[in-house]
Amino acid sequence: MSTLDTGLTFIRTASRRVSSASEWLGRWFKELMPKGLYARALLIIIVPMVILQSVVAFVFMERHWNTVTRRLSAAVVQDISALIDVYRSFPQDKDRTQIKRIAQQRLGLVVDFLPVSDMPAPGPKPFFSLLDQTLSVQLSRQIARPFWIDTVGRSSLVEIRIKLDDTVMRIFAQRSAAYASNSEIFIFWMLGTSSILLIVAVLFLRNQIKPILRLADAAESFGKGREVPDFRPRGAREVRRAALAFMEMKSRVERSIEQRTAMLAGVSHDLRTILTRFKLEMALIGDSPEVEGMRKDVDEMSGMLEAYLAFARGDSGEQAQPTDMEQALEELRSDAERHGHAATVVFHGLPVVIVKPAAFKRCLANLVSNAARHGDAISITGHRDHRYLTVTVDDDGPGIPLEMREEVFKPFLRLDDARNQDEGGTGLGLAIARDIARSHGGDITLGDSPLGGLRARVRVPV
Repeated sequence: MSTLDTGLTFIRTASRRVSSASEWLGRWFKELMPKGLYARALLIIIVPMVILQSVVAFVFMERHWNTVTRRLSAAVVQDISALIDVYRSFPQDKDRTQIKRIAQQRLGLVVDFLPVSDMPAPGPKPFFSLLDQTLSVQLSRQIARPFWIDTVGRSSLVEIRIKLDDTVMRIFAQRSAAYASNSEIFIFWMLGTSSILLIVAVLFLRNQIKPILRLADAAESFGKGREVPDFRPRGAREVRRAALAFMEMKSRVERSIEQRTAMLAGVSHDLRTILTRFKLEMALIGDSPEVEGMRKDVDEMSGMLEAYLAFARGDSGEQAQPTDMEQALEELRSDAERHGHAATVVFHGLPVVIVKPAAFKRCLANLVSNAARHGDAISITGHRDHRYLTVTVDDDGPGIPLEMREEVFKPFLRLDDARNQDEGGTGLGLAIARDIARSHGGDITLGDSPLGGLRARVRVPV
């Protein structure tokens, strides 16, 4: 392999590693970011403002802090330099009481004189040693003698030792005289302004998020087949536009359902009139084997007509209301036992659920009817948690092949093996059941039953 190929291979490997690392960082960052619009909007507003405010305040405070500290330190060192000049100019002050008095009364310094010796070892320095730096610079510039300083040992005092020809002058100065600390002001400024900004942003965003949450609740209620009486467009222009679009869509859906129901009511009236005439004419003809066969056909047509109309009409005319599902399942169990089937019911959780009672009971009755038609034992289980109501109907029948479990929900599919026939034999049992479940915002799925047959699972939000 040539040097060029080796270099290209290295570049490709490095680029792949960089790409994988960037993807990992991107996923990690997405996991850290909040998922809600409210929290994301707060971040978008607050983070840039806080960063900008922090930079501006820090730069201003830092420059002011450094300038004041340098000037204070220079003034303290000038006082010390003056004391050294006094000490050298008046050697007759043997006990040095005058210098100590002047230093304490006029300059606010405590001065002491030690025997000549080596300076102590340098002590620990603070992490932010602005005072150490400025004092060292000023002492080197104005006095130019060996010195030692300690700004850590006593929190309120600064100790300075200067080595002279015949003694070591030790000075204690107040820290506030040489150092200006604005950290409290800086922290107060940051916390105060950030808190005000946060409060304003929270109050503003809460009012902006409320219309979006109301729109989501209205859409969810409409998806569950419930009325939304108090909903009206509110909030920002874009939110109002989305709310108006939702209301127009809701009106179109309801109008379409009303038109379909009205049309079917007319068709039902006309067909029932014809069937009634058939029955009357057959009653006038008298009894005969041919008339009996025609009477059975008319009765079958009446049942099929009712099933078709029920499927097309759906549950649009019924309002959702609190319903005791445990009692409804017990009624289904009693009906199955009256028809000679062994049935059991178990319910877990709070039994009261807001559904359309007649429609939802019909949904479950169709499933139980299918189970009773193809099996001997039926097990009905209900479970309600904080999000969903789940009802499973198990039987010990032959079941449905996996590839047919979605096909059986198609209307008018009449295959004996598909088990999609209601009592009238129209092939609408499971289709009606799924239509009702979906009108409640849920669905029906089919699977294998522990009893050996079919399991039908209905799950709707509560």
